[in-house]
Amino acid sequence: MNVAADIRGIKPGVSLADARAQFPDLTAIQANPTDDLKGLDKLAEACERYSPWTAIDPLGDGKLTNLSGSAGIWIDITGSAHLYNGEEPLVEDLYNRCIQAGYKPRIGIADTPGAAWAAARFSKASFFIIPPKAQRKILASYPITALRIDPKILGKLESLGLRQIYDLYKIPRAPLASRFGSQILRRLDQMLGQENEPISPRRSVSKYFTRIIFVEPISQIKDIKLAIYKLLTELCSNLEKRNLGVRRLELIIFQVDNSFVRLEIGTSQVSHDPDHLSRLFREDLYSINPGFGIEVILLIATETNVFAARQINSEGKAGHQANENAAKLIDQLSRRLGMNNVVRLHPFESHLPECATRIFPALDDFISNNNWEGPIHRPQRPIRLLSQPFPIEVIALVPDGPPLMFIWRRLQHKISNAEGPERITPEWWKPTQLQNLSCPLSKKTRDYYQLEIHSGQRYWVYREGLDRPDKPSSWYLHGFFT
Repeated sequence: MNVAADIRGIKPGVSLADARAQFPDLTAIQANPTDDLKGLDKLAEACERYSPWTAIDPLGDGKLTNLSGSAGIWIDITGSAHLYNGEEPLVEDLYNRCIQAGYKPRIGIADTPGAAWAAARFSKASFFIIPPKAQRKILASYPITALRIDPKILGKLESLGLRQIYDLYKIPRAPLASRFGSQILRRLDQMLGQENEPISPRRSVSKYFTRIIFVEPISQIKDIKLAIYKLLTELCSNLEKRNLGVRRLELIIFQVDNSFVRLEIGTSQVSHDPDHLSRLFREDLYSINPGFGIEVILLIATETNVFAARQINSEGKAGHQANENAAKLIDQLSRRLGMNNVVRLHPFESHLPECATRIFPALDDFISNNNWEGPIHRPQRPIRLLSQPFPIEVIALVPDGPPLMFIWRRLQHKISNAEGPERITPEWWKPTQLQNLSCPLSKKTRDYYQLEIHSGQRYWVYREGLDRPDKPSSWYLHGFFT
């Protein structure tokens, strides 16, 4: 339902056939709740500029339509209104940004979520602020629908002439609960602030964070670096006491003009090294325009893991240091080139060589149950594989035997030693998976050979399909042994 339908008298609950009978030119568009929910989630994320505590309205059993027929977003602005010089400038900024984005918002601010919900949907203004502890008086004239109660109970109340919240103030609580259940009293107490109403944020707020509030705004890069290093030192010390390290960090810089800058970094291994983490932030700091100055810097550990410390002896110290250096290099490259542009290979159980690995971003915390050796013993395979097998010409004594010579890049390579074959057949038990893989898969049997030429170089080639007189087999070069 939209505003145009409401103006023409089409109310929720009317069937499409009845609506078309009244208005033949009616245009109906199929709802897409999945896309609507994604859009609402992005809008809730954008509202984090006003508070990190945002949530989608949970009414309607998780659906986008609630009792008022419109979607909603909760924003807990406790402690953040002063960044906009008060609640009214914050609401005006939020309203104007929603209008620019193509939305027609209705905004309500109150001491309790229930009162704010009612003010956003039933006040006459586009945005309305209920003064502290004034919700009982102001909401008295609102319809009972503003209490967010079940439609069936709402119908019973209206049949008894109870249409405004004020009507419930005059009824004793015990008879009201015994006849209509406890939902009415609970919603009423939540609206008036007599009962707490917890709201879960759209994502869990990390309990590991630090912040600096400056007495005077700062704007120099050296001051920003020093502040970030101080925050990292404090955060890492706090995590180290709990045997934790960070995998993801979020830095939010609030400026005097009510704007903010958000930076995110990730690490390939759990870390609580402030020197290394500060270097990951360093490059993006030069792109920050401090404007009239920075007044608050907030550092949040959005993902933490247990720091698995190990005892390193003198023999393994060099290898451990090399692993740490490699991890730091991966972090720096991922930060400079993009998190999805630095990848690593993970083993995947498959008999087909080109499908035995998967590519994931190096910073992803991917845990594979497979290992590089595999659950079964395989003959030795080369480390270097061609992206696609290269067709070659082969001469063999017998059709099903190893080759004596092959031509690759217009050069003849005479074979001194050959080992094989290793026969690999198509994975017929994975028909669906084979269709979804990005690597080209052959539906024919392969016989792989390890070939060594007179110069000592070793190649990995295979014969595709079984040799037949009417159709000789094809040969391909697939990899190199080092």
